[in-house]
Amino acid sequence: MLTRLRDAFDDPLFVRSQRGVLPTPRAEALAAPLRQALIDIQALLTPESFVPAKAVMTVTIAATDYAQKAVLLPFITLLRQEAPGIRISIRPVDVSALGQQMETGNLDMALITPDMALDTMRSRTLFDETYVCIMRKGHPAADEKLTIEQFCALDHALMSHDGSKFRGATDAALEEMGRSRRVVTVVPSFFVLIDLVRHSDLVAMVPERLVADTTDLLIQPPPIHIPGFTKVLTWHERLQADAAQKWLRERLASCV
Repeated sequence: MLTRLRDAFDDPLFVRSQRGVLPTPRAEALAAPLRQALIDIQALLTPESFVPAKAVMTVTIAATDYAQKAVLLPFITLLRQEAPGIRISIRPVDVSALGQQMETGNLDMALITPDMALDTMRSRTLFDETYVCIMRKGHPAADEKLTIEQFCALDHALMSHDGSKFRGATDAALEEMGRSRRVVTVVPSFFVLIDLVRHSDLVAMVPERLVADTTDLLIQPPPIHIPGFTKVLTWHERLQADAAQKWLRERLASCV
């Protein structure tokens, strides 16, 4: 190794003397920058520490309106207490661009369903969701047991992301039983859907977590089994070992 260094620097670097080995002027001149280089290399090899209370950064998360209410609202509340210097940017979920957004760093995380996740993404299951039937208090059917016959006879509202589909998981389940319901309104947001039910005689099927703290609606289990869905947190492989991102993922998961 010393021979290679002598060739690289065109200098003997160390010479023999009566008292051992002495550095040449060139070797002495190299001592200070070499010491700094070793310190810099050690810093690169040392895992980056992350102090939430001192962190200053922006985190971008893709989420539907449902995930914003069920997951991100409590998460942001927690961050304001533990990491007030972290800003959160919430974007709509664009499934067709999700992979590219994560690869380029335009997106840090996404709250989606497993079928939307790509092979290039890491993922963590957060919870399984179920559907409940909601109607306003004072609805003509509020005091009666919700039977399958009554359920099918009521006027329904439905959430469709693009506002164009009058069928959903409930209709598929009813069809297997040889039944159908009457969907009279389709809206692109669960928040609008819930508000619509509050001010009309329409009923709707919504994820249970969205109305868990609601007191002005009548919440009932549907008279048939409606398949729910799983919510997962996804991120790109390049962020797997990042200290800040690891902490953020753990804290987000703790909020559900």
